[in-house]
Amino acid sequence: MGGVEATIAIREEFPEARVIVLTTYDGDENIYRALRAGAMAYLLKDIPRGEFLDDVRAVYSGQYCIPPAVAARLAQRMPYSELSSRELAVLKLIVEGLSNKEIGSALAISESTVKNHVNSILGKLRVNDRTQAATMALRRGIVMLD
Repeated sequence: MGGVEATIAIREEFPEARVIVLTTYDGDENIYRALRAGAMAYLLKDIPRGEFLDDVRAVYSGQYCIPPAVAARLAQRMPYSELSSRELAVLKLIVEGLSNKEIGSALAISESTVKNHVNSILGKLRVNDRTQAATMALRRGIVMLD
């Protein structure tokens, strides 16, 4: 289970839990998902010890802690539209290197429907082609490689 899934599970069972995410992933989508799941802090593993301890104390007292560098990454996400679940599925398969025809087979949709989803993804991510979409998806943490 990943950090977002763990945060959701913890918060479902213990709604008052105060979750801190400590990670190396600084993609804006990773940050957004963690905070949306209920994390009260999103800290990068290179955080200085003193700041880390201050943030733990702050979260314990009920405050949210988003370091400036993390907040700046999160702000980069704001101009982008949300991808639908189907667009996200298509984007994951693009990242895996599948063609439109292969994506259509994998998702049981027509190749022209795949093309429509690809065009929508390109527009929402503000990129010009599939390669740029795949690169951005990985860089922003929209899609993670296993």
